[in-house]
Amino acid sequence: MTRTEQLTRQGEAEVKSGGRWLALCVLVLAVLLVAVDATVLGLATPSLSEDLEPSGTQLLWIGDIYSFVIAGLLVSMGSLGDRIGRKKLLLIGATAFGAVSVLNACATSPEMMIAARALLGVAGATLMPSTLALIRNIFHDPKERSLAIGVWGATASAGAAVGPVVGGALLQHFYWGSVFLINLPVMAVLVVVGVKLLPESKNPVAGPWDLPSVGLSLIGVIGVVYAVKEVATHGVTPAVGATAVLGAGALYAFVRRQFTLGAPLLDMRLFKHRGFSGAVLADLLTVFGLSGLVFFLSQFLQLVQGRDPLEAGLAELPAAIGAVATGLLAGRYARRYSVRVIVSGGLAAIGLALGALTLLHKESGYPLLGAALLVVGLGAGFSFTVTADVILSSVPKEQAGSASAVSETAYELGAALGIALLGSIVTGVYQGFTAPASVPAPVADAAHESLGGAVEAGRMLDPQTAGAMVGAAQDAFVDGLRFASGVGAAVLLATAAAAWFLLRGQELQDGVEH
Repeated sequence: MTRTEQLTRQGEAEVKSGGRWLALCVLVLAVLLVAVDATVLGLATPSLSEDLEPSGTQLLWIGDIYSFVIAGLLVSMGSLGDRIGRKKLLLIGATAFGAVSVLNACATSPEMMIAARALLGVAGATLMPSTLALIRNIFHDPKERSLAIGVWGATASAGAAVGPVVGGALLQHFYWGSVFLINLPVMAVLVVVGVKLLPESKNPVAGPWDLPSVGLSLIGVIGVVYAVKEVATHGVTPAVGATAVLGAGALYAFVRRQFTLGAPLLDMRLFKHRGFSGAVLADLLTVFGLSGLVFFLSQFLQLVQGRDPLEAGLAELPAAIGAVATGLLAGRYARRYSVRVIVSGGLAAIGLALGALTLLHKESGYPLLGAALLVVGLGAGFSFTVTADVILSSVPKEQAGSASAVSETAYELGAALGIALLGSIVTGVYQGFTAPASVPAPVADAAHESLGGAVEAGRMLDPQTAGAMVGAAQDAFVDGLRFASGVGAAVLLATAAAAWFLLRGQELQDGVEH
């Protein structure tokens, strides 16, 4: 027996003895780390915009470069964890994530902020696949695993709730960079405790890590997503066309290469499983419909309705509460009513809630927004938890890292595309507003860059003119938000219908694995 097999069996024995739930507590800290970081950025956007003065395009890049990079590297990192050890990769990634968070907090220009977010994506790509893969290897009872995945998803939702509230409290008293520093204590606990509690696991016959495949995956995903973003924002140009061709070509070469390798970075045969493919598609399009809207929601609450950062964070709590509640119950209900009923029902609920947001306007009371966010959370908790369970259950545990990475890639790719396309819809509609004729051209140009830019530019004008310009900008922003909500609703309802057919006959496991 090799040393690796001895360590793996020893780790499994320790976890089976009762430590698996303690190990899960450590794993969810990593999830909390990523979730908090993602949500506090949206809340800090107005303050960040005022300090760094990014253009509208730079602001979008600050929002989505993290998702671009993490999506491009997730498959590679998931496969790396299968090879070198998921625990080792998780602890290295957590340490790097904390260190790069400090760099984000110290950014002094839009360009530096974009670069820091990209580096954070590199570190973040090691975390999520490692946590799900370890859950797949720690919990051999499918019902226990479903509950563990529910806790995993609920923690991500709780992080989405804790992030805005804690971030809002920090923004009341400190500068915007402080919201990134809250990652440090979580990272420290994760690393110190994880060294002792987490068992190591890896694929003993995974083969070498193929660096050409890593490069093709990264170039392909980033190239395609960047091209989509630029087409949505600026239309088709020769440079964008060349980028799209490069990205698509790299992805094609990546897929072809996987079929020729004895130990592929990603086993493409996984996609022949209809349940696996349907779950991945549901994840991608669900996040696509949600992410662009959520990215701009904090700006609506603060810059349109005039809420302070803490109040805005508290206003977003219903979505997290709903996701936590249903995430813990999703596996049980999927076994009782069927996978496709729960997933399709969750997706449809999100779609209907986004449709309700097309009624939003500047003076909308909180009940409409709060109810819509609660329904979004309930639907997401059901859908995300069950699809993650389906994806992990569809593969042998030795390939858990690669399968988890596919799930997370769909999530991050959907987030990047959602921010790029739906965010571009909001930005495109917003930039069409007409400033008062008395506003100087340079001030009007600055106001058209972003809503935060309009509020800042208004400080250079007399109160009456500033009020008219900012009011017009707010109206245009809300129009864009309503339009994007409608597009998101259509995407989610179509995805619900597709999931109904793709997940036909799919069931969660019941028997204990040996």
